[in-house]
Amino acid sequence: MNKILVTGGAGYIGSHTVVELAQAGYQPVIIDDFSNSRESALAGIEAILGRAVPIYRIDCGDVAALRQVFETEKDIKGVIHFAAFKAVGESVAKPLAYFQNNVGSLLTLLQVMKEFGVENLVFSSSCTVYGIPDALPVTEATPTKPASSPYGRTKQMCEDVVHDVAGAPDNTLHTILLRYFNPIGAHESAKIGELPLGVPNNLVPFITQTAAGIREKLTINGSDYDTPDGTNVRDYIHVVDLAKAHIVAVQRLLDRKATETVETFNVGTGHGNSVLEVVQTFEQVSGQKLNYSIGPRRPGDVPAIYADATKAEQVLGFKTETSLADSLASSWKWQVALADSQ
Repeated sequence: MNKILVTGGAGYIGSHTVVELAQAGYQPVIIDDFSNSRESALAGIEAILGRAVPIYRIDCGDVAALRQVFETEKDIKGVIHFAAFKAVGESVAKPLAYFQNNVGSLLTLLQVMKEFGVENLVFSSSCTVYGIPDALPVTEATPTKPASSPYGRTKQMCEDVVHDVAGAPDNTLHTILLRYFNPIGAHESAKIGELPLGVPNNLVPFITQTAAGIREKLTINGSDYDTPDGTNVRDYIHVVDLAKAHIVAVQRLLDRKATETVETFNVGTGHGNSVLEVVQTFEQVSGQKLNYSIGPRRPGDVPAIYADATKAEQVLGFKTETSLADSLASSWKWQVALADSQ
């Protein structure tokens, strides 16, 4: 059974990926400092799997603590690196924290992986690396223009670090960069889902919390973009679909099927939906009427971006399966389950 270390494994995408890894026959090991996640995710993972997953409560940027994990676990075959701050708006307000955490943790991880001879890395990247693209949809060959936020720049810098490490004469690292679009939804069991600390930065949890009465209203950030209805357009992918992409990527690395030391794949649905479309679809599937209003644009937001997902389908054999409506229905099921458990 191949042991895979998952940094940020108690987070939103991380927890779903841990479940999919375990169900696919891998042995996941979690690292998480719970700076942006909740301990309750561990109980959810255990409830789904029927067993606990090893967890190390450390900061991924702590080199001594990270070395101890590798020493204890010994036979780690690969790493999926999620651990990062991820809010565009927050990164504009706190850029230094984002550079220290996102870039710093990757540097530490790569150093320790090299020390312990761990050669396989799946890196959690983002469509923010494309900046404001000239044409849509974006392919992996789309130029990476200046990022619209410090968060996006950290992902660009991390990708640059990986490429530079791969180009070193003594390199043994094999990496797959997965450029995510916008993950939404929750596990079908409603045992794990998106559970932000404090006020949500992402659209869908703000929608579900508004529908549940936790938030007074939803403010849509801008309605004057050059999009069909004036609101931002994004590519919304179900989180379980996204998690499954990591399983395919890990296996590709372990099987040494990659044709380059660094491979890059967009992970999205291949089409975009506007914020208003998401709101209206949620109202339809949930039967809830949302209280929302139009507010000013949010700093760092790109008007529209969605994926060309052809490469992932042709090379990885990966394709998303879940519709926007079903994704939003699962988000609402998760929100209702949270309310029932409190």
